[in-house]
Amino acid sequence: MPRDDNVWAQVSRYTGLALLLPISTAVGYVIGWLLDRLLHTHFLFLVFLLLGIVAGFISLFRELTTQLERDGS
Repeated sequence: MPRDDNVWAQVSRYTGLALLLPISTAVGYVIGWLLDRLLHTHFLFLVFLLLGIVAGFISLFRELTTQLERDGS
């Protein structure tokens, strides 16, 4: 498969990778915070924060391995 040498395509790809972990962490925190408010608990924000971090790392790892295989490295 030919490499995409377009600069803007590379910028968008790497910007997406840079934002993947913080966004998944924030989404996990917000879901946990909302559930804490709804269920009157005080620990779900931490559980969902950790789940968001783990999900972010898994997605980041998958995307990086896919790109490495695509580049042939």
